[in-house]
Amino acid sequence: MVAVQLKFVDAGDLYVSWRWEHALDQPRALRIPRDLVRKALDDWAAALPSPLPGERPDKALARALTHGPLLDRDREAELSGALARALFPHQLGVELTSVVEQGLRPHLRVQASPSTALVPWEALRVDEGERTVHHADVSTLTPATVRNATGRRVSPFRPHGTVLGVLDPVVPGFADHSALGSVLGPGSPLATLGATRRADVDRDHLEKALADADRFLYVGHVTTGDHALDSRLHLSCGKDTTGRAALLGVHRPLTAADIALGHRPGAPRPWRVPNRVALVACDSGGDTRFAEPTGLVAAMVHGGAEYVTSTRWTLPTDAGLTHLVPDFPTTPVLPSTVLAVNEAHEAPDPVAALCAWQRAQADHWELTGDPTHSPVIWAAFTTAWAPAPRSRS
Repeated sequence: MVAVQLKFVDAGDLYVSWRWEHALDQPRALRIPRDLVRKALDDWAAALPSPLPGERPDKALARALTHGPLLDRDREAELSGALARALFPHQLGVELTSVVEQGLRPHLRVQASPSTALVPWEALRVDEGERTVHHADVSTLTPATVRNATGRRVSPFRPHGTVLGVLDPVVPGFADHSALGSVLGPGSPLATLGATRRADVDRDHLEKALADADRFLYVGHVTTGDHALDSRLHLSCGKDTTGRAALLGVHRPLTAADIALGHRPGAPRPWRVPNRVALVACDSGGDTRFAEPTGLVAAMVHGGAEYVTSTRWTLPTDAGLTHLVPDFPTTPVLPSTVLAVNEAHEAPDPVAALCAWQRAQADHWELTGDPTHSPVIWAAFTTAWAPAPRSRS
């Protein structure tokens, strides 16, 4: 594998460094004045369905999906191109092109900063009709303090092992059409991946099931807290469960800290997490929005995951798309997206497989402008790859 690590740091201006993994002693670095990237980043944030500061979630969805630029092929192309020109170092582009011309497919591993956390590196429009994923496989690079943490052990993977699917669990106290209600709606076609709308999948059930699983697929709700460790996954946890989050009525969310340290009182008892984890939920990959990126992705990696697929922003449901997008096709989008993510995690290389799906989606979008292939869905996903730490001998 020919891989390059690309890292961003916010320190007033935006600092960028990269190094090829076969030449770690030859790093490159540059400073991008904040004024040169601010507009592109602000325009991108304003196009997404994630809430802006002080904005309600429903207003954010309406802003982004009602005539928003990500549902218009030409406007989205202009936006993604501007983002690429502002953020992608020219010299790195030259180096990547050189690798491609040798008949190789490079792997771009990106560690974003808080200001660049919403950037879809896979979807940056780097040339006419071409995105980053047309030339490279792209993954999220977790911080060294996470992936190389002392005592971290990557869980083994058996290709035909146990798959734990938690699909659209019932959150106590929240009706189907409420903020934490059903994300898949009635009659979901995903029954083959696991039982949907179960009301008995709480944290004790999940912790026990994960201990023997090889893969974990979650489709449901994630919300962000005041800090990364307070990022919350919503199961069927009632008021009698223990954990670090305050109750929401009769429901207690499961936080990243609960997974990383254990949810029971007393000495820390970290959860065991399987090798591959997919979190199909709003903002499930929001770790890098915080100065200390220790959210759900980091908790899963810390617990033993090698691959964690998550989303950068709010993921619209099919009900939301058909309600807010004028003349949106009746074809459901979320079920096929879940199937694509699940199939990627069945593949030998989940990063390459997810990027291949995103590449196909980008081609459909470029050729047809069909909103069911809009980047508002497929560009939200990214996979963190954190192989076992190298021996310290």
